[in-house]
Amino acid sequence: MGKCKFDFEAYKQEAKERLRRGEPAGGKEGIFQPLLKQMLEELLEAEMDEHMDEQQRSVGNRRNGKIGKRVKSIEGEFELNTPRDRNSDFDPKVVPKRQIIINEELENKVLRLYSKGVSTRDICEHIEEMYGFTLSPTTLSNITDRVIPLIREWQQRPLQSVYCFVWMDAIHYKVKEDGKVSSRAVYNILGVDNKGIKDLLGMYVAESEGSRFWLQLLNDLKARGVEDMLIVSIDNLKGFAEAIELVFPKAEIQSCIVHQIRNTLKYVASKDSREFMKDLKTVYQAITKEEAEYNLDVVEAKWGKKYTPVFTSWRNNWEHLSNYFKYPEPIRRIMYTTNTIEGFHRQIRKVTKTKGAFTSDMALLKLIYLATQNIVEKWTAPLPNWGIVASQLDIIFAERARININTI
Repeated sequence: MGKCKFDFEAYKQEAKERLRRGEPAGGKEGIFQPLLKQMLEELLEAEMDEHMDEQQRSVGNRRNGKIGKRVKSIEGEFELNTPRDRNSDFDPKVVPKRQIIINEELENKVLRLYSKGVSTRDICEHIEEMYGFTLSPTTLSNITDRVIPLIREWQQRPLQSVYCFVWMDAIHYKVKEDGKVSSRAVYNILGVDNKGIKDLLGMYVAESEGSRFWLQLLNDLKARGVEDMLIVSIDNLKGFAEAIELVFPKAEIQSCIVHQIRNTLKYVASKDSREFMKDLKTVYQAITKEEAEYNLDVVEAKWGKKYTPVFTSWRNNWEHLSNYFKYPEPIRRIMYTTNTIEGFHRQIRKVTKTKGAFTSDMALLKLIYLATQNIVEKWTAPLPNWGIVASQLDIIFAERARININTI
């Protein structure tokens, strides 16, 4: 960097003298604000001196005055004059072109508050109380936009070749679009690697949930390095299982038993629900698939005429509903339901519950991404009983030699 003309010794002496006279140190009326402005402008001038080297002059570049912008710091707001060049090549590092908050700690505080679902109004009030200046909605949006490149990078990051368990589900929100409120589905794919550690593999926003879009997402996972999924748990969305089989034909697909039970209860009269559910438990809590199928016949013989659609649904979905009977109890407990990803969604909703309709798809994605980063920081331990589960998977899926499941 070029030579900075700012006299730090004179700065110290002036600060001491003004403090001795009882002038406030920080805030809008404090002594540090004009001194901070002076120091930053001298540093920017030094950067420009370094930029205007012989090579720049040889192509006809030269200084071209200054441009002012309002910046904010813990010392308050002030006008900062930044030198500029004729070719607009100057890219200052001290205070970058589009940066209007010159305190990184302050920006990080805004992002932390935002990631916890604090409203923009409350964030602005908090910053004004703490630092003495007002953040406009535009400024706040500019700060949170810092995460957009991180989202893009995270969405495109390479993945592992094999995941032992995968859960797929969508969570729904409202977004304002062209003056109207529209629905959005946020697709989430949660996996468990060969060490038993959870990882959110993908997060995508679309207008609605459908098997066609899930197919696109599965192809995206494959492009990012996923070669195999051992067991995939999903809801009973039509065409979902077929989409998975197209991309990962070896995957064992388990339709969520809990979803199936919820859908069943929609058709059963409240006066029958307790007795009906007692009978139905003999099906999904059976020890073997054969026992479950026998008990399903018994339950249908008792209730089938009254609740025909219920048993039509169980029969039509039985292939994927009954997959968990193939496996020992420790694996069954993990795969029979999508509760794992629904638990993740409940954590997300704690952050987003105060929001109405989001202003855009990106505003929705920014908040969920930031909330997700707070959640995944805690995913450091393997699933319960992972040593037993991994050993069983290693035996059952031994033919997939590249799994190399870590049982330690």
